Amino acid sequence: MRIATEIVLTTEEHAELAALIRSGLTSVRLALRARIVLLAAEGIQNKDIAVELGVDRGQVRRWRERYAQLRLSGIERDLPRGAPAVKVDVARLVTMTTESTPETATHWSTRKMAAELGVSAASVSRHWRAKGLKPHLVRGFKVSRDPKFVEKLEDVVGLYLSPPEHAIVLCCDEKSQVQALDRTQPGLPL
Repeated sequence: MRIATEIVLTTEEHAELAALIRSGLTSVRLALRARIVLLAAEGIQNKDIAVELGVDRGQVRRWRERYAQLRLSGIERDLPRGAPAVKVDVARLVTMTTESTPETATHWSTRKMAAELGVSAASVSRHWRAKGLKPHLVRGFKVSRDPKFVEKLEDVVGLYLSPPEHAIVLCCDEKSQVQALDRTQPGLPL
């Protein structure tokens, strides 16, 4: 048979708990917990307190024990629920994303980064969005391998910058099977 934790109140604590019960500003939860503690201080058993207040006997035991350990601060707040939040080392996340690649891939995925840092993929994704990181997109300047590229570039740019009168400038891509999605360089003004 379990023996309930004994509650011994000072006159100040008794007055404080009674004031909480009477106050119209006290939350219903806190008032109920204060009632549990006052009845426990009178020596009433947990099962009788539970019947009188219409609560579970385990709830009475919980609030009695918390008051015995932490006094008033023990019944004022609920304990946090669930697992503690995992903190993401954002500096390390950004450094790894921008300066390294995983062993077997060309870029980091949210799942691989999450496994490496020990956090969820949603956390990695959220921090990437906040920092504007997109490791799956490759940005860079593409230089042609054509040996006469510089001459052709000067001719084309010259046409754009000082076109002859009544001239039409047409542009075609050598690689007809390549779909142009987004240009890597902004277009020149016409």
